[in-house]
Amino acid sequence: MNTASKTGLVLTGGGARAAYQVGVVKAVSELLGDRAENPFDVICGTSAGAVNAAALAINADHFAAGVRKLLEVWENIHADQVYRTDLVGTLRTGARWLGALTLLYRNNPVSLLDNTPLRRLLESRLDFSRIQPNIDAGKLYAVGITASGYASGQSVTFYQGGPDIEAWARTQRTGAARPLDADIVLASSALPFLFPAVKVHREYFGDGSMRQIAPISPALHLGADRVFIIGTGRQNPRPPRVRSNSYPSLAQIAGHALNSIFLDTLSVDLERLQRINRTLRCVKPECARESGLTLRHIDVLFISPSQSIERIAARHVRALPATTRFLLRAIGAMNRNGANLASYLLFEADFCRALIDLGYRDTLARAAEVQTFFKAERPVALA
Repeated sequence: MNTASKTGLVLTGGGARAAYQVGVVKAVSELLGDRAENPFDVICGTSAGAVNAAALAINADHFAAGVRKLLEVWENIHADQVYRTDLVGTLRTGARWLGALTLLYRNNPVSLLDNTPLRRLLESRLDFSRIQPNIDAGKLYAVGITASGYASGQSVTFYQGGPDIEAWARTQRTGAARPLDADIVLASSALPFLFPAVKVHREYFGDGSMRQIAPISPALHLGADRVFIIGTGRQNPRPPRVRSNSYPSLAQIAGHALNSIFLDTLSVDLERLQRINRTLRCVKPECARESGLTLRHIDVLFISPSQSIERIAARHVRALPATTRFLLRAIGAMNRNGANLASYLLFEADFCRALIDLGYRDTLARAAEVQTFFKAERPVALA
């Protein structure tokens, strides 16, 4: 097995919120001198983070150029490049849902939105055939994209990597070696209810953040012993209790559910990893070896938004196409309390640029930590 120390990048989900990740990697690229060398041996992505992960893996032969390509897409994106916003397409999907509710349409509706434009965008921008040559040339050790199987209930990480990587199987999560393609990225980024599931091999898969109880673990299974994690939700360990006299809107409930899928599991997994690190500091290496302890210390640097993305979304929500605004208004997502849900669908240039700028500034504010993380002597894993 390859025992060289490896740095992993973990990109979480969150729909349009993933633009924040691009601002972070832009700052990382600049802090490292806009070099061609890829600083991440292992790249893992889930949901919209899978799109960014695939793009960085494809361009692992020139990291700075890959970041610039991501910026070009996200800074100029519009909703109609991700899902259909034309009147005909919106009415068709809406009619299917209405028909299903009134029993006039016998087949199950596929999704609320038609993300055919996203498939075209991925197929035109991402050349997945470049991943394996990057691995063979040593520019990248492994890349993994996680999706959730609707039939099995398993969180499956599809990965490409070196021949010494072993597939894994844990409770509700597994790793499967397979060349990555647009279908896997689309499956991983298929927001529940909003985007259609995608069949990969023998099963239909949806958004990888669903049932992903350990979002950091794929990077560790693929060999990383230090991880750079980019979240898409503001970390507030002690949120204030608020009083509310109005019943929550459907959009508020949906946004709450999406937050539980995309944000909460990462916080719990990160807390678990930090607790293990603290425990290992109290254990002598020789005692760990004698007892057969397989846990290892993992260096972690976590970057997350310093501002509320929901509030940023509330300022930009009217940039959405009229058809999308109509759908969101019907469920209460056009007001401040519903902006959480809207933030996942706000694939519009002004909003994404605001998130890119926030990610960029948040990372530069921690420039010393970032530079230390990449320059620090890497730890040796326990035997």
